[in-house]
Amino acid sequence: MTQDPLLTGLAALAADPPDGLLDRIAARWVSVPGPIGELRVAFTDQGVAYVHAGDGFTPAFRKRFARPLLPAERPPAGLLPALRTGRLSGLRLDLRGTSDFQREVLETVRTIPRGEVRPYSWIAARVGRPKAVRAVGTALGTNPLPLLIPCHRVIRSDGVVGDYVFGSAAKERLLLAEGTDLDGLRELAGERVFYLASDTTGVVCFPTCHNARRITPRHRHGFRTLVQAGAAGYRPCRTCRPAQGLVG
Repeated sequence: MTQDPLLTGLAALAADPPDGLLDRIAARWVSVPGPIGELRVAFTDQGVAYVHAGDGFTPAFRKRFARPLLPAERPPAGLLPALRTGRLSGLRLDLRGTSDFQREVLETVRTIPRGEVRPYSWIAARVGRPKAVRAVGTALGTNPLPLLIPCHRVIRSDGVVGDYVFGSAAKERLLLAEGTDLDGLRELAGERVFYLASDTTGVVCFPTCHNARRITPRHRHGFRTLVQAGAAGYRPCRTCRPAQGLVG
């Protein structure tokens, strides 16, 4: 087997390298089961840096991060539960390879609860760039940590799930497994309904907000825009905050 040049170089040092030097200049990788099949995950001394499915893991990682990649004996603590439940619970993420804008987008996506979705326009508004919807899509399309940062929870305003780094079919599978009512979203979107309001609480929400899911049919009212909902006397939900990312 060909010796990794990094290990060869370290072995040639006149003195032993300082503790932790290898982990500061190289990344480790493991193969683990995930919700959409086998995954390859790279991590550094700063946290998990890259999640990949399918072929081409090593060249894709090296092209993006320009770091040596060495096999690890075991996954970092908390990785498997995080992939299984969607909750990081202290698992560290290494986002040093992202731009400030992409980091803001990804951090915003992390706030979307399991089973809920938000439109791309909502993300753009939350990061202070309401006209940068296309740039948000690009930032999510190059998310180095899909599944751990749930970019699959961002969909188009018309109810179409949209693109995903692992494919739109995998995106639908993930959302359905989390309890997202995709058929209901598509039906509402077909009726040009993007917000749901309750006449008992006076609140208007995104349709997948847990508050919206509790509205009984006789008290539920649909709106195309928040302007319409406001004119009818409804105030934006303080949980899902639909006032950021207006539709229509």
